[in-house]
Amino acid sequence: MRPQARDADFSQYVVAHRGRLVRAARLLTAGDDAAAEDLVQTTLTRLYVHWSRVSRADDPVAYGFRALTNAFLDERRRAHRRREVLADRTPEAADHERGDPETRSVVMAALQALPPRQRAVVVLRHFLQYDVAATAQALGCAEGTVKSQNAKALAHLRVLLGAEIQTGGPLS
Repeated sequence: MRPQARDADFSQYVVAHRGRLVRAARLLTAGDDAAAEDLVQTTLTRLYVHWSRVSRADDPVAYGFRALTNAFLDERRRAHRRREVLADRTPEAADHERGDPETRSVVMAALQALPPRQRAVVVLRHFLQYDVAATAQALGCAEGTVKSQNAKALAHLRVLLGAEIQTGGPLS
């Protein structure tokens, strides 16, 4: 593929799917906009470097979400993570600010309380609506692992959200 055609093809992919990648990244990072933007940028860089492989994949969109999830898990495995603080909101920040802010805050706090792998399973299964097989493929694990991680995560969320409902206050 010619470099100009490759760049044009990749640009079309980014325009079509970046918004969904950012929303998924926000869920993976439990609402941390800066970390979500960094995660998407890392993912898009990896996709660009391997674009010839990505563009030949059966489902380039699924490939992108798998790359996003892997980048998230890789970042969480690092012993030292760099944290940056943004002074301003990103232009896409308004996209996820629809709906009830209190509910959004509770959901993000509950997601933050989950270990990274369980959070990834919940986001893929329940927010992106992947089935068990697709989630297992995206995470590079067995379907049984997805099922057990999902069950543990949902049990943890029930406890957290049950405490939230009973106290009426934000999760700690």
